[in-house]
Formats: sequence, structure tokens, C-alpha cells
Amino acid sequence: MEKEENILGYEKIGKLIRKFSIPCIISLLVNSLYNIVDQIFIGWGVGYLGNGATNVVFPLTMICLAFSLMFGDGASSYLSLKLGEKKKDEAGKGVANGIVSSILVAVILCIINFLFLPQLLNIFGCTEALKSYALGYGYIIVFGLPFAMIGTTLNSIIRADGSPKYAMTSMVSGALLNVILDPIFIFVFKMGVEGAAIATVMSQIVTFIINICYIKKFKSVALNKNSFRLKAKVVKKVSALGISSFITQMSFVFVVAVENNLLAQYGNNSKFGSEIPITVLGIVMKISQILNSIIIGIAAGSQPILGYNYGAEKFDRVKKTLKIVLGLSVVISTIAFILFQAIPDKLISIFGSGDENYMEFACLSFRTYLLLCICNGIQIPSGIFFQAIGKSAKSAILSLSRQILFLIPAMMLLGSMFGIKGVLSAGPVADGLAFLIAAILLLLEVKKLKRGSRVEPVVETEKEATNQLGQQVVITLAREYGSGGRYVGKLVADKLGIKLYDEQFVTEIAKETGLSEEYIENNEQKREILSGLNNGYYFGLNNADELFIKESELIEKVASKESCVIVGRCADFILQDKENVTKVFVYSDIEGKIQRATNFYGLSKEKAEKEIKRMDKLRANHYKYYTGKDWKDHSNYDICINSDSFGVEKAADMICELVENKIAKSVLS
Repeated sequence: MEKEENILGYEKIGKLIRKFSIPCIISLLVNSLYNIVDQIFIGWGVGYLGNGATNVVFPLTMICLAFSLMFGDGASSYLSLKLGEKKKDEAGKGVANGIVSSILVAVILCIINFLFLPQLLNIFGCTEALKSYALGYGYIIVFGLPFAMIGTTLNSIIRADGSPKYAMTSMVSGALLNVILDPIFIFVFKMGVEGAAIATVMSQIVTFIINICYIKKFKSVALNKNSFRLKAKVVKKVSALGISSFITQMSFVFVVAVENNLLAQYGNNSKFGSEIPITVLGIVMKISQILNSIIIGIAAGSQPILGYNYGAEKFDRVKKTLKIVLGLSVVISTIAFILFQAIPDKLISIFGSGDENYMEFACLSFRTYLLLCICNGIQIPSGIFFQAIGKSAKSAILSLSRQILFLIPAMMLLGSMFGIKGVLSAGPVADGLAFLIAAILLLLEVKKLKRGSRVEPVVETEKEATNQLGQQVVITLAREYGSGGRYVGKLVADKLGIKLYDEQFVTEIAKETGLSEEYIENNEQKREILSGLNNGYYFGLNNADELFIKESELIEKVASKESCVIVGRCADFILQDKENVTKVFVYSDIEGKIQRATNFYGLSKEKAEKEIKRMDKLRANHYKYYTGKDWKDHSNYDICINSDSFGVEKAADMICELVENKIAKSVLS
């Protein structure tokens, strides 16, 4: 019976975008508004110095958020992968280890912040005028950081467990409570910035309690005492899976630290002083984050649609999805641009009043710093588009280009040349340059998209192999690119009269997933080093993860029913607990690999050497990501063979001899 097609491949694009994007937008907006509420009430109840204080404390909360998202998003990915591999116990250990790691790091960061808060605030641009406010606000916020961190970590895991509504409820409950308590503590009890901090901490505790209550309600795993025992290997893997979220948040911390110090330095030399620029630009950035949250939500919601249809070679649907996403994003960013240019005074007034210099700098900031915010409607979706289709390097470049590559250097350079106005001008410079790169990469990629649907592959029937061993055996064969390992595997299969599994997996997975054979061949067993730098916008399995899970299922399936040779695909790791498995690694000298690459692949010597290094690096990254082990570590295998030293024929004979000896020993024992 023909497999039912994934809904992503046939449902109306607009309907799919609404289904996936709206929850993303709401989630991101709640997070953005959470950070803004305090500043609105503080601005009216304390004044702009109170808001300036929250801006220099804000990076501390972002650092803690970076760790909590690393453990939360990492544990979520670990949960999804292990459930896909049908390993519930391991999935539970990943979840529990992520939670425990978050608790330990939260306590450590809390202690460090308590002990060194004044010094840390100085790093983030705190001035003497802001110091008393920042310390009063900061010490209370630091007390609540463990609750915020653990609550955030659990929130990510709860979503991955299939309860996004529960996660949303806990987050919205905290946000609403913060809105209610802020005016009570600030205006009724006259507690100033300390009151705002208390309101924030209490709301974080509520979110924390709601999420803690979910631990006994997990749908996909059952957690016990053993699950919560820390294991370095699991923690390392969880952290690696969540590193993209950590890097994203920490890059923002770095930007704010540099920005605040430059604003204080150059603002002090202007009529505005240091405090007004720090306060105002912090507010401007948070308002612009509302715009970015909507755009990110739209684009992130399209990610599974883009990824599936690109892999299935339904390029018309890819282009239509991209067109809708870009159109919506540009409309939103255009509306924001009009508001920022037309009514900046009204926008800043939401956060309280100030003197003439305060209002002047606010209007200048909105109109200068956000001059090219329209570009965000192209730049942000482009980064997520490349992430969706597996172009990790391009996605990482676009994700980091504005903040790290352009904004910070532009601030430093233009600030030294034009003072405080130069710092503000760095915003449109960074937006413009990031837009140019995004537009060029996007146009080139769209041109490559083919028209029409793919043709279903024709599967050839293999000849029946005759097992000459008398009992079931499985040989896994990992190999360096150009080592002749694949041919060695074929020789071993022929000599032993068993099946060879390599391209057959590609055909089978194409039928299982709806992805094209060409896409699978180009993306399986490869992981670019920049993949870890991509933003984790979409909570769920991407195509690369789905490929690994499907391959794992097929490998376990064929290994359980027949003797065979399995080439690559982390088969040695997937079958590590199975008996009668012989694990082989074939390598060779660089000269031999270059010669094979030139002879069999038609590459020049220079191109061959580059391709060998590139492919081996991709395979090593893939193996490390999914197994946590080093690909070339000899302890992973029963035998490592240099195909140049022995030749492919002799290498095959040695493997066959090893297998036969293992069979003989098992019979005798």
C-alpha cells in the first residue's frame, strides 16, 4: 500500500503557515513583552534612570537565559532523537540531566552574581548615576534567576514532550502576573525599581512552580531517581545539541555590553550625557525586538514547510512558501518603519517622560538606529530559510552577520569618528550590509530551484545473496573518503555471500520520508561545523535528524533479520549492543586517497585533496553529533585497516578472516 503523503507536501501553504507560525509568534511576543513591562512601569514610577538601571542588569539575565536555553533546547533535541530511535530510557536520562544541569549552573551563577554584582554591572556600562538603582534592582533579580533558569529549561522540554499549550500557559501566567504586580509594588507600595524586581521574581516563581508540576506528567518518558543521576556523557551531548541557542543569546549579551560602554563613553562627551543614551537605546532595541519576534515567528513557522518540500524536490511549493513569508515579513517591517519614523515621541512616551534632551535623543535613536529596519523583513527569513533547507554555513553567516560581523565593528569605527551619532548610525549600516548578503545568497539559491515535482525513483531488484557462514553476522564498515572502503565492503559481502547495504538505504528512506534520493545523498552522513551556530527557532526534528532516525530504524531492522555488510551511517554505534557485529574502519594515506579520487571521481589533484578533507570533516562532525564519539577513535572498532598498506583485496580477506574467527570462537564457547 502506498504511504500516505506528509501534510506538508500537499496542504495549502497559507493554512500551513498559519498553523505553525501563530504559536511561534505568540511565544516570542510573550518573551519580548515580558522584558518590556518592567520598563514601562519603572519609567512612569521611577524615571528614566530606573530604566537605565534595568538595561545594565539585563545582560545578566540574558547570560542565565543562554545557559537555561542550552540545557532546555538541548534536552528537547535529545528527547526527540532518542524517542525517534525508540530509546525511551536514554531519552529520559537526557531530559533529567538537562534539568539537573540547569539547576546546578543556576545556583553557581546566582552565587557569582551575588558576590560580584557591582563589578559585573561595570562591565555592562553602569554609570555612577545608575549604580544605586542597578544594585537595588539587580540583587533582587539575581535571587530569582535560579527560578527563571529552571522554569525556562523546563518550558523547552515540555514543548518537546508534546504539550505546547501547557508550556504557553505557564509562560503567559507568569507574564500576566508580572503586569498585575508591577503597578502594585511600584505605585501602591512605592517600592521603585526594587518593587519591579520583586514583581518579576514572583512571576518567575509562578512559572517555575507550574513547570515543576509537569515533571510527573511527562507523556513520552518516565523519570525516576536513576534518570536524575548526572552522567558527563549525556550532559555533554545535551549541551552540544543546545549550543546554538547559547551562542545566539551570548552574542546579544556581547553586543549590549559593547553598546552600553560606547554609549556611556560618547554620550558623556555630548549634551545628552551617559545615562540618557543607555536608557533610550535599550528601550529602542526592546521595541525593535517586538518587530523581530513577529518576523521570526512567521519565518520559523514556515521552516518545516520549506524543509520538507525542499527535500521532496517540490520546488514550486518552496518558492511559494518563501514568497508568502517574505511578503508578510516586509509588510510587517514596513509598518514598523513608518511608526518608528512618524511617531517616535509617542512610542518612547509609553515608557514615561523625560526632559528635552531625553525626548530629542529618543527621536534621534528611532529614526537613525532603526532607519533600515525594513531590511529585517528579508534578512531574518533568509537565515531561517537556509537553516530549513540544510545550508548550515549560509544560515550561520546570516544569523551572526548583523550583530557580530557588522554592528559591533561599525559602532566602534563610527563612534570614534562621529561620537554618539556614529554609534546610532551603526544600526542602519549593519542592517544594510546584512541585507545585501542575505539578498545575494537568497537570489542565487532561488535560481537553483528546479520547477515541478520529482519523478519517483525506479528501484532495481538485487540478486539474492547466499550466506556462506552458517549463522547470522553483521559487519559495519566506516571509511574515510577515497580510502576504497566502499569497494572493500562489496568484496567482503561477495566473499561471504551476504548482502551489502549502502545506496539501498537511500532508496528506502526516500519512500519512507517523501524526501528525494538526491537530497538524501547530498545531506546524509554530513554535518557542517557551522551547524551548531544556527538559531534554534523551530522546536522539532529537522530533515537531518529525521534522516538519522530513519537510517537507525532501517539499520536495526536489517541487522535483526539477516547477515549483511552495512556501509557508514554510524552503524557501529547504532548496533553497539547487538551480538555478532564486527565493526571495521578503513582508512588510507592521503596520497592513496588522492589517487583514487582522481581515478574514480575525475577530480584534479588539488580539488581531490580539498574534497577529501571536506568530506572527512563532514563525516566526523556527523558522527560526533549523533554518537558523542570521535569518528577515528580506534576503540570504536574491532579492526582498523590501512587499505594502502594491504590493498583492498587483502583488506577484504582480513575482515572475512576476522569474522570467521569470531564465529569459530563463539561456537567453541
